[in-house]
Amino acid sequence: MEDIRKKLFELQDLKYKEFHSSLCPNVDKIIGVRTPKLKEIAKQIAKEDYKEFLQNAQDEYYEELVLQGLVIGYAKISIEDTFKYLEKFVPKINSWAVCDITCANLKITKKYMNEMWKFLEKYINSDKEYEIRFALVMYLDYFLTDEYIDNILRKIDKITNKEYYVQMAIAWLVSIAYIKQKEKTEAFLQNNKLDKFTQNKSIQKICESYRVSNEDKEKVRKYKK
Repeated sequence: MEDIRKKLFELQDLKYKEFHSSLCPNVDKIIGVRTPKLKEIAKQIAKEDYKEFLQNAQDEYYEELVLQGLVIGYAKISIEDTFKYLEKFVPKINSWAVCDITCANLKITKKYMNEMWKFLEKYINSDKEYEIRFALVMYLDYFLTDEYIDNILRKIDKITNKEYYVQMAIAWLVSIAYIKQKEKTEAFLQNNKLDKFTQNKSIQKICESYRVSNEDKEKVRKYKK
């Protein structure tokens, strides 16, 4: 573990540290290692002894948490072991970046959609900001399909948590849902229980997308609260 931390400091980019720290204002300890470098290290760990790493990994620095999330995704393990490691890891998530990088790398989800959907249930119903965000970003990355869209929109409508990174995840999710599942998402925008900030941020993100026509942007602006 000390060798890994030493390697991270060898890869430190102080300009990137300053930049990334500005994007993660609630994270105190960032070394400043770019994500592609972290992925290279994580792939190597996953090939060697991921079990020892995940059992003994340190959590002091942002990069150490990102490595854990990445290794869980890269390791050649069963879906049951994936869930076991995630149950230990998800409560450690303390920033949007750790959350989102981890979600994007959990490609095993594509093989076990129903199992992952059930696994996410406890996180979408959590009262903790980043546990809810974890479920929301997983929905965004993997579940915006005909089979799941109705359930996703129902679950979003039941969320009462007003933490910033939950609200922003909902807005992001709704904006991508509009692109992939336009008809149902538009109906949702017209009738939902979202607070004013989240509804309007969702519409803003839709209007910022180059994948949405100007005509549709004008239409969704009418749904502002």
